Amino acid sequence: MSAWSLKRTAQCIKCPWRVDVDPRTIPNGYCVDKHAALASTIAEPGALPDPDAPLHVMACHETEDAHCVGWLNNQLGPGNNIALCMRIRSCTNVSALRLRGPQHPTLEATLPLPAQSASQSPPDAEAVPATLDS
Repeated sequence: MSAWSLKRTAQCIKCPWRVDVDPRTIPNGYCVDKHAALASTIAEPGALPDPDAPLHVMACHETEDAHCVGWLNNQLGPGNNIALCMRIRSCTNVSALRLRGPQHPTLEATLPLPAQSASQSPPDAEAVPATLDS
């Protein structure tokens, strides 16, 4: 595997993985449905990956073509994403990852409470899984 680097190593201020962030305040609008659809980026903890399957990653909502640092922290730690752990071994700057405060333990915990989720995003807002390619 060839060496590669993360485009972003510091967690953004409005990262929804931060406990103190209301995800409805992320830049470019918020959509509960798009947020929930990011479940496809969450590995079943400890599941052995299909070596031919693409690795779906959560993109940062703030920096183009960058991984979400909160997601990386979760999937490399409590999420136990084995495919990501294997891929990150060739990353040259993973040791530079920096978080901003306490983090949610699961993707579900990052979602706003149902009574607060009526806000919908404008049509051009994006929150889609990406694929880890380098």
